[in-house]
Amino acid sequence: MPIKIADQLPAKVTLEGENIFVITEYRALHQDIRPLKLVILNLMPIKTETETQLLRCLSNTPLQIEIEFLHTTSYNSKNTSNAHLMTFYTNFEKIANNHYDGMIITGAPVETMEFEDVAYWSELCKIMEWSRRNVHSTLHICWASQAALYYHYGIRKHPTQKKVFGIFDHYVVDKWHPLFRGFDDTFKAPHSRHTEVRADDISQAYNLKLLAESDEAGVHVLANESYRQIFVTGHFEYDANTLENEYRRDISRGLDIEMPRHYFPDDDPSRTPEVTWRSHAQLFFTNWLNYYVYQTTPYNLRDI
Repeated sequence: MPIKIADQLPAKVTLEGENIFVITEYRALHQDIRPLKLVILNLMPIKTETETQLLRCLSNTPLQIEIEFLHTTSYNSKNTSNAHLMTFYTNFEKIANNHYDGMIITGAPVETMEFEDVAYWSELCKIMEWSRRNVHSTLHICWASQAALYYHYGIRKHPTQKKVFGIFDHYVVDKWHPLFRGFDDTFKAPHSRHTEVRADDISQAYNLKLLAESDEAGVHVLANESYRQIFVTGHFEYDANTLENEYRRDISRGLDIEMPRHYFPDDDPSRTPEVTWRSHAQLFFTNWLNYYVYQTTPYNLRDI
């Protein structure tokens, strides 16, 4: 089954070129089925890139999924046109009375700032509080996971000695956990961050469970006991060249940045990076949608 997106969303052409099944709003109206309703709060600067990455990860299930994109109004995006936001996005005021089967809150390049200094922090807190009552299961990615852990549980982030930047090996704490069903004993995932949450802080928090971690990258996936809040510190959704683009961008700006670890073959930045995480990324999003959204969400969303 497909994901349902706006007819003219730029990601549609890319996804169809990859033989990913998407369905337009017009066609979906003629199908007698209740799709899963997902809202994505996209905090990333280049929103079109993140749209494609996330839609690709959400596409490989037998479920019809209706996607709605949300942006903050307390901060004006500098890398995405107002025309794109007006056409494909909505704001919180317009959906405040809605209910959703699932939600994704993306990362944002503000991790070195104090949470309260982020321009849209107050608005984000309002949305995170709203998600507790209006969303069945919320998936937080990278900085959003740190922000949500701080807001909901008082867990602080900590600066790392050097940037956690590259592709790292991880292991699942509970190998039989449904969220990791079908995973290998070890799996790879991209990270790109200057801060971290620590396992010791998580172990002392009520209602949180560590699910996956890395010897090099630290905490990777955790959730609360009801699995209505899931937190991922890395970026399963990244494309093959996302870390490369970030690396070369920072070099061009004259920044002191180390080469992403375990990314370029033989650590040679002139060679094309190999994708080693995509299958687990697809499986992770599929498991989340299946076990913690589709199988447990109420048919009547008002019952959330």
